[in-house]
Amino acid sequence: MPGPLLSSSPKNRPLGDSAVTALAAPSRAVAGSRFPVAAERAAAAVVLVAAVVVWAVTRTYPNYDSYYHLVWGRELLHGVAPTFEAYAAPTQHPLYVALCAVLGGVFGESGDRALVLVCLLSHGLLVIGTYRLGAAVFGRWSGLLGALFVGASASLLLYAARGYVDSPFLALVIWAAVFEAERGADRGPWRPLVLLLLAGLLRPEAWVLAGLAWLWWLPRERRRVLLTAGVAFAPLAWALVDLLSTGDPLHSLHATSELADDLGRVRGVGHVPGSFASFVSSTVRPPVAALALAGAILAWRVAGWRAIRVPLALFAAGVITFVGTGVLGLSILPRYLTVPSVALCVVAGYALAGFTALAAEHPWRRLWMRGSVAAAVAGTIGLTILAPSLTNVRDEVRFIRATHDSLIALLDDPKVVAARRCGALTFPTYRLVPDSRWHRDGRIGARSARRRATGVEVFALTQKALRRYGFAAGTSPLVNLPDPGYAPLARHGLLSAYSRCR
Repeated sequence: MPGPLLSSSPKNRPLGDSAVTALAAPSRAVAGSRFPVAAERAAAAVVLVAAVVVWAVTRTYPNYDSYYHLVWGRELLHGVAPTFEAYAAPTQHPLYVALCAVLGGVFGESGDRALVLVCLLSHGLLVIGTYRLGAAVFGRWSGLLGALFVGASASLLLYAARGYVDSPFLALVIWAAVFEAERGADRGPWRPLVLLLLAGLLRPEAWVLAGLAWLWWLPRERRRVLLTAGVAFAPLAWALVDLLSTGDPLHSLHATSELADDLGRVRGVGHVPGSFASFVSSTVRPPVAALALAGAILAWRVAGWRAIRVPLALFAAGVITFVGTGVLGLSILPRYLTVPSVALCVVAGYALAGFTALAAEHPWRRLWMRGSVAAAVAGTIGLTILAPSLTNVRDEVRFIRATHDSLIALLDDPKVVAARRCGALTFPTYRLVPDSRWHRDGRIGARSARRRATGVEVFALTQKALRRYGFAAGTSPLVNLPDPGYAPLARHGLLSAYSRCR
């Protein structure tokens, strides 16, 4: 419970009556803690239009995992079981496969660009939702700063620009949190439950969050059977998809563990503490993480844990999932900490702007305001966050575009098309296989998996392309050299092709 900062003395009262009401029962005071509705709608429209403009101007393309989901979606449209068991295939995400099937059916080969647009719009909805969550829990200025921190994250922006499943997943989770923070006692938990159900078909982290929400909702909900069925739906549906496609209801778990072992990824609970600190700081920047720590202490002292239960649940669910991946021996990846990272951004916004929720006469207000100004001047916001992020995003987008253009030009080269009649098209590793399968049918594979006597062999030319596409854990460096009898065939941008027909 909060300490003496919540004294009943008017002189020492830390929050005004309206602010206390907003924190204790957000649904009854949300309007007072937010900007005018017209201004919010205009700002939301600007964010979404900006996402479309970024999509049109940058021309970026999905990553390895997302291209596989596009391929699987097309297989579904053709009435074929998705090849979840392909060599080095990523973990399937049922709702993402369905989304990719729809995009492929509507837009054809341009479904890859359509998927990137969906993810950039999802990122925009994430930014808007972060503001709404921060405003509901801490006030409008805290919500605005939290949204800026999320929008300035290079990692989150790159996930959207590469079509990662994380972008729509985060949008669903954050809006479930918004609906939970804004709902009153007279409204059931069905809106946040539906969004968590959908999120649970994109990433398993939502199962943990839904479980925590179930523990909170159950004592207060009369339709407990329906509530429990909703919480259990996503993991059961995921297992059913695995069972129908592979015969193993736990295929995603088993395949993820085996792939982590094959690729030599960091795994094991012993790596969790160090990886946690490293991954969080790379997603939200160390200054934001430090602000979040200060904001959490202030929020607990001023408002109490019940008032901040929603961002606290987001953080806890992410931490539980991250530790769980270590216990289960799965890969420990930065993407597994996106949910707690967003929660940290919300609380960091409170650290800088929480003084605006204090009563004018409160003794902490002036000191807190001065500290916030000092933090801002010291570089907590501005160039410290934006400049390196924008540079990294720009360089990565250029490389993605150059790689895609080189690959398409090579695959469409008449000489390559003719030489493919002699055998399979192979790459040094698995990393460009789904991109090629999305653009061209036929036998396409990786030389790290098996060797071919004839066909077309593709090689990376530049140092960065060679590092990205030519090497993988456990792979012989010889896959980057033409096999005996292969002769130069074509060269486009970052890639070259050799062929042998007999």
